[in-house]
Parts: sequence; C-alpha cells; structure tokens
Amino acid sequence: MNNSITIKNGLVYDPLNDINGEKKDIYIVGGKISEKLSTNAKVIDATGMIIFPGGVDIHSHIAGAKVNSGRAFRPEDHIIDPVPKTKTSRSGVGYSVPSTWVTGYRYAKLGYTTVVEPAMPLLQARHTHEEFLSTPIIDKAAFPLFGNNWYVMEFIKDKDWERLAGYVAWILKATKGYGVKIVNPGGVENWAWGKNVDTLDDHVLHFEVSPREILEGLGKVNELLELPHPIHVHGNNLGHPGNYNYSLDIFKEMEKLKAKHGRDNVLHYTHCQFNAYGGSNWKDFCSGATEIAKYINSHQHITMDMGQIVFAKAATTTMTADGPWEFALHHISGMSGWGAKPGVKWINGQVEGESGSGLVPYFFDPKIGVNAIQWAIGLELALLIENPWQIYMTTDHPNGGPFIYYPKIIRWLMDKKTREDMLNNQISKKASSQTTLPNIERELSLNDICIMTRAGPAKCLGMEDRGHLGFDAIGDISIFKLDLNDLNGYNIEKAFSNTEFTIKDGQIVVYKGDIISSPIGTTLISEGKIEDELLDATVKEIKNHWRDHYSINFNNYEIGKYYTPKSKIINNI
Repeated sequence: MNNSITIKNGLVYDPLNDINGEKKDIYIVGGKISEKLSTNAKVIDATGMIIFPGGVDIHSHIAGAKVNSGRAFRPEDHIIDPVPKTKTSRSGVGYSVPSTWVTGYRYAKLGYTTVVEPAMPLLQARHTHEEFLSTPIIDKAAFPLFGNNWYVMEFIKDKDWERLAGYVAWILKATKGYGVKIVNPGGVENWAWGKNVDTLDDHVLHFEVSPREILEGLGKVNELLELPHPIHVHGNNLGHPGNYNYSLDIFKEMEKLKAKHGRDNVLHYTHCQFNAYGGSNWKDFCSGATEIAKYINSHQHITMDMGQIVFAKAATTTMTADGPWEFALHHISGMSGWGAKPGVKWINGQVEGESGSGLVPYFFDPKIGVNAIQWAIGLELALLIENPWQIYMTTDHPNGGPFIYYPKIIRWLMDKKTREDMLNNQISKKASSQTTLPNIERELSLNDICIMTRAGPAKCLGMEDRGHLGFDAIGDISIFKLDLNDLNGYNIEKAFSNTEFTIKDGQIVVYKGDIISSPIGTTLISEGKIEDELLDATVKEIKNHWRDHYSINFNNYEIGKYYTPKSKIINNI
C-alpha cells in the first residue's frame, strides 16, 4: 500500500498513550498509524534509536506580511546561513527569518511536522496562505488577530455575545483561520494614538471597553463557539520589568471564565518568559518565574509556552503584533555582532481597524545582565512548572531566537551540567543572583520533552489526529539516534539536531538529516459551532458598515478555496 512503513526495534515515546520508552513496533498503513502490519510496507530498523510523534510547534512566526517584511528588513540575515540547492531540495536564504522553503526543510530536519503561525492580520490573511502554499512538508495553521479589532470592541461594549460570536465565526471562515489570538488587548488600538495600556482596567481610547473586558468577552465567545483551542493570549506590558503581576491578573480573570464553562483549559498564555519579569526598572530587573510557576502548579485552567531566548551567533529579528512594545525595544536595544546599530532599524505597521505590528533586530548578549536573566527565566518556567502538559517549548520564533536552536534548549532542560556551565562560565552572573535557576536540580526526561514538543501542544490545540502514535493518528513520526546509556548534554543536542528519519503522512521526507522529499502540507482550519441564521445576520450587518471602515471591497476579503488546496477542518470540542 502507498505510504506504508513498519518501524521495528526502536524505543517508543507516546505520552498520550502512556508509552514511555517501550520497545514497540509501529505500523503505518496508507499514511496513518495502524494496528496491523502491511505485508508490502517499507521496513525501518530503529535499533539504537528513539521514536517520537512528529513535532508540533504551537507558536512560531513563519508566514505572512509581517514575516515577509522581516525578510526584506534584514538583508544581512540572508548571508549568515545560505541553503544551496540539492537534487531534492530548493535553495534558500535566511537565518532568523528564513525563506518559505527553507522553513519547511529546517522544521522537518528537527522532526517537526505541524507548525502554527500565531498572528495573522485579517486583511492580510491572503498573503499568509500564499506563503503557506510555498512552505513544504509541514502542516500549518494560523491564528487571526482579534484583540484590537473595532468590530470586536463594539460588540463587547454592547455586551452582544451573539453578534460577537457571529463575527468571530465568520472571520475564522473567511480567513481560513484556526483560533482566537489576542495581542496586548486594547494597547495596540491605543498605539494608533501614540499610547498604550498599563493595566487590565485601563480605558481603550474611543471605545468604552478595557483590556479585561476584551479578554473576558473573547474568552466567553471562544467557549460558546466550542473552538478546539482556548484563547491564545499575548499579555499586556510584555517586555517590561514587573510585568509578572499583570500575567497573574490575567490568570485570575480567566479563572472566573473557567468557573462558568466546562473546559479544563480556557487560556493559552504565550511566550510567558517575556511576561514573567520582576523588579521595577532595568537596574533591579529580576525573575518573576517563581510566582508564575506557583500559580500554575495550583491551577489547571492555563497552558503556556516558554518563549525561551538563546544566545545565537547573530542578531535575531523580533516581530510581533504588539506595536508599542517594538517601539520601546527600538529605543532600549543595544545591538552588537550582525545587525544594525542601536535605534536604526524599526518597522511599525497598522492594519486598518484590525491590528498592528512592529519589527526590530535584536542581539541577545550573554554578558549583558538583563539578557542573561531572560535566558534563565524561560528555563525556570519549564523546570518549576511541575506538569509538562501545561508548558510547551518555543522561542517565539524568531523573537527569542530562531527555531533551529530547539536542540540546544532540549539540552539545557535535560542536563543540569550544561546549565551550570552556562551560569558559571558563559553568561553574566546576574542570571545566578536574580533568578532561582542555580538551585533547580530537575532534569527533564525524554518523556517530558515528548510532551512539551508534541503531545502537549497537540492536545492543547485540539488536534486529536497528531501528537501521538495511537491507532488512526496521521503517520507523522520523528526518529532520533540517541544512546540512552550515554545521555550527556552533547549527545542530547546532537541527536535532536537532525533526525535519522522524519516521516510525514507515511512518507519519508528526511533521511539522516537530508531532505529526500517535499510534499505539500495540509492547512488546518477551525470553524465555530454556530447557527447559519446568526452567521448570516452578522455578516449582513458588517457588510452595511464596511464602506466606512475598509479600503477594499467586501467581496475581496474572503479567502478563496484555491488558497488551501489541501486543507482539513478540525472538529469542535
């Protein structure tokens, strides 16, 4: 049969099915995991190897207008890590913001098969899907931006949850999006007037709503629509000293939402490292990770991802829909190595009545105290949060650093000696004095890593067909060569840097770190549970006001089916 493979003699890690390093044969038949062997399947002998489901990255900026601006913005980025053409792969460029084909190749080599673009401006969704089409191998999904949308705020002001639900459902359908993304709620709209918000109860200019009401309203509607993923929130005051208190305020607000609805998890809090800062200024800057972890360890209604920073060989390109933060970073950044001088490069974007954005190159310097503390905070979160199902591995690519450094992060998480070497010999002593990282003995297991990079994100996203190796899951598998009898930091990083095999839908796409096939991936879409009459009535009302708010024709807004020739709608919860 096509796309049929038998994998023998490997050690299988499949946390969703309670398999932890068990020698077990895996059968793929017709591109899916099967309980039965296919007699004409290709056989892979995985002796001395570990077998994971394909990786699932819950938050990585890989496509869209903002990302493409980053490519044009950083010509120096392209000469750092060029990718030549081979017999089976295209050429490409880009280090922190790689070109589309290179993005697919590099993720596949790391064993990842599903990646979520977490910030899609509604009006620019077409461009996002165009780039998805030229990003090979991996499956993709995109989160439309709702947190500073004029229609959203009007409906919330009127407390009209039906019309808000209708609008969210229509946008997901029109843009072929997956979930509700909220970035600095209210703050980005205020940034259109040169201002921001400082607390959840600040006033959003020209709208009688607050950030708290935006979170509450979109959270409520997310549950009413029974979307597979909870609201995906980039908190207020990102990047500022003392902001861990604002994170806790958001967590507590969402606790009220949890009390009113049945879902276990009502909030995914993204790249938490950037919102886990203590202190009152840059001089007394310190970690707030302990307080964050203490709350998470006693509450189940929240998941988060790390947003880990890395000390890379060159400047990364920070990009976010949080325009006011990028303006602040533009003024405080100190660049060295590759990249522009301080304060030279900065892009600010505004997308009509929907959202904003910003881009700034940034170099994380291990000898600078603030950067060293930031590095430690991400690791503190992952190691202090007891349940790996509640925190997932990301760099907020490319903000904390390119995703190609995931193997190094896995090494830091699994090997205390490597962390000690960093703290004692390679980075500013501030990381030791201003965080608890030196006192943390925990070393994550391979099962923990499998949860944080595969099973956990897939479960959180509501993607039941991946993140595991159970019957009828898609045939996405990553196989790494790793000697468990010699599990030191160097060998861990080396093993996770290139797969021996990456299998996508039952097809081998990577063999010994080389791309051997580049199939088109699937676009994953979510549609809310809503009555057609309500959806139609909402669209009719929006259409009546369209000319006053937009510069394009209403009929040109919706994405055509030809932008997603291979797509899959994920079932509601």
